[in-house]
Amino acid sequence: MTVFDTKRLEVFVRTVEAGSITAAADEMAYTASAVSQQLRRLEVEAGQPLLRRRSRGVVPTEAGMVLAAHARKILRQMDAAHADLDDLTTGKRGSLVIGAFPTVASSFLPLVIERFSSQYPSVSLSIRSTRIDTLVTDLERGQTHLSLLWDHPWRPLSTDGIKVEELFREPFVVLVSNHHRLSRAQEVGMTDLARESWVVRASEHPVVEVLDRAATAAGFRPSISMYANDYQEAQAMVSAGIGVALAPHSAVTIKHPGVSVLSLGSEAPERRIMVGQREERVYSPAEVAFKGALLDTVRELWPGTARS
Repeated sequence: MTVFDTKRLEVFVRTVEAGSITAAADEMAYTASAVSQQLRRLEVEAGQPLLRRRSRGVVPTEAGMVLAAHARKILRQMDAAHADLDDLTTGKRGSLVIGAFPTVASSFLPLVIERFSSQYPSVSLSIRSTRIDTLVTDLERGQTHLSLLWDHPWRPLSTDGIKVEELFREPFVVLVSNHHRLSRAQEVGMTDLARESWVVRASEHPVVEVLDRAATAAGFRPSISMYANDYQEAQAMVSAGIGVALAPHSAVTIKHPGVSVLSLGSEAPERRIMVGQREERVYSPAEVAFKGALLDTVRELWPGTARS
């Protein structure tokens, strides 16, 4: 049975991701010859070529692609192991690092933090707010203890090694200007909005796919008038009449005064809000208590909706 050296695996993954031995060497502060030597030894351990040399770099062979996928998991687990040991040796069990995404960090999470901190004032909290892929990676590497996550019904989150529990579900709502013809309606259908221009989030934000799916189901293709950097900017542009917008309900916890929020009723898309923790580890009392504060806050805000 072959036992791979983890340092060589790291060198290999860095080389695959950088696309060249020289670039990997620069990233790791090694010489190119040292990287080449480690890669040759790894190929001996693997018993077959792992990289194919080209004039402008390297690409993995089929065996290399297989090993790189496994190596990434091994390296994440090693990072997580170091993080857990660091917690124990440096006495960090009295601190928590929580992962979150922007909309929940600006709405639901502060209520949880207030509840938790009032009960456990000696526990130090740190919050990392970022995108879903980074939240998952941080959990896998042990860089966060718990994380708030989300997914959509048509693409459920599935990650090996992470225990996920649903907290609640939230609908998407439509935002229109207070001067819009539908501003006094409490509920609308997507067909009512077929001729509207839309303000959506930029950088391939997930809400773009939600809008495309909802519009397609209603029989039209949305016309985009603006790509906004965040929901506050989107609300401001909606209030000015640039277009209408689709947003998760938590994104309008702080509502622009010039915007009306309309329900889509039973046809509203929704997303699942969850808490994730890494499996195969012993959770500290602080983690257990914070998760309890999460569930208590959900039950208080939305009686009967907490799934755990």
